[in-house]
Amino acid sequence: MSEWPGEARPGAVPGPPPLLPVRAGVVVGQFLLDVVVAFTALMAVSMLASMAWAVAQTLRLVQAGAIADPADTEALVRALGQPGPLAQIVMAVLGMSAAALLLYFWRRRAGPAERVRSRVAAARPSTWGWSVLVGLAVFAASSLIGWLMQRAGVEPVPSNMALVDEAGKRWPVFLFVFAVVLAPAYEELLFRRVLFGRFLAAGRPWLGVVLSSAAFALVHEVPGLSGNPPLAVLQLWLVYAGMGAAFAWLYWRTGTLWAPIAAHALNNAVALAVHGLG
Repeated sequence: MSEWPGEARPGAVPGPPPLLPVRAGVVVGQFLLDVVVAFTALMAVSMLASMAWAVAQTLRLVQAGAIADPADTEALVRALGQPGPLAQIVMAVLGMSAAALLLYFWRRRAGPAERVRSRVAAARPSTWGWSVLVGLAVFAASSLIGWLMQRAGVEPVPSNMALVDEAGKRWPVFLFVFAVVLAPAYEELLFRRVLFGRFLAAGRPWLGVVLSSAAFALVHEVPGLSGNPPLAVLQLWLVYAGMGAAFAWLYWRTGTLWAPIAAHALNNAVALAVHGLG
C-alpha cells in the first residue's frame, strides 16, 4: 500500500527526483483538484448510502405495519427519523474509503518500484520504532494541549464524540475495528499517500505538510457542526493539524505508508482505552 524512495530520510522523494522542484502553483492546483474529487466522491457515496438506508428502513417499517400508507411522505419522514450511530459510522467509512481509493487508483497509483521500496522500508526495525514513538508522542501532545486548554476554561467537544460514545456503549468491537483498523488505513492513504505524497514527489514536502495537515484538520472538525466556540474549534484544528503533520513527517522519514498507519492506529487505540477508563 505504500510508496516511497530508497533512502528513508527527509528530503527523499518517491522515484527519480525531479531536476528542479515543480512550481508551487502547479502542485497546489493538482492538490486542489484532488480535494475536489475527494469531496465529490465522499458526498456521492454518502448520499447513495443514505438512500440505501432510507429504503431499507422504509421496507422494515412497512413490513412491521408502522406505516399505514407509504405514499404519505410526511408520515414516512417522521417514522424514519435520522440514521443511528452505527449507520452514520458505516456511511462515513464508505464515503471516506471511496474517496481515498478513487484518488489513489485514478490520480496517484503506486508503481512496482515504489512498492518494492515500501517493502524494504517496512522491513527495517527502525521504521516500527519511529511508528511507536510518533504514535505515543501524538497522543501525549494532544492530551497536553487539551489539559492546558481546560486550565484556560476551554473544553471543546469533537463533532464525532457523541457517535464514539454511543458506539462504544453498544458496539465496542465495531468501534475498535473502525477506529484502530479502518480509519487509519483510509485516512493515511488519502491524506498522506495521495495529498502529501503529491507535494513530496514534486519536491515541495514542507508545503505538502502544511496543506495536507490543514485538510486533515478541516475534515475532522468542520466549523458549525459541533457547536464549539471559535477558540475551541481552533484548539481542535491545532490538535488535528499537528497529528497530520506528525504522520506526514513519519511517512517522509521512514519511506513506507505502513508507518503512519501504525502510528495512527496506536494513537487511536490509546485514546479509546483512556476514554473508556475515563
